[in-house]
Amino acid sequence: MNIIIPTSPNDKKKIKDCMQEISNSMARTEGEQCFIKEAIEALEDEVNIPKKVLRKMATAFHKQNITELVTDIEDIEALLEATKF
Repeated sequence: MNIIIPTSPNDKKKIKDCMQEISNSMARTEGEQCFIKEAIEALEDEVNIPKKVLRKMATAFHKQNITELVTDIEDIEALLEATKF
C-alpha cells in the first residue's frame, strides 16, 4: 500500500483535528459503556434480575424491536421442536 504523505499544512491540520475529534468521541463512548455496565450491575443488585437479562432488555428497549425478537425466538423454538430426534 502506498500512502501519499500530505505536505500541505492545511491537510496536516485537517488530519490532526479529525484525529482529535475521533479520540474525543472514543473517550465519550468508553465513558458511556462504563456507565451502562455500572447501571446494570446496580440494578441487578437492587432487583435480583441477572445482568444478562437486564442487558438484553436494555438493548430491546433501545432498539424498540421487541416484536421482532419474540418472532425470532418463536421461529427458533419451532425449528428446535421440528428437529428433535
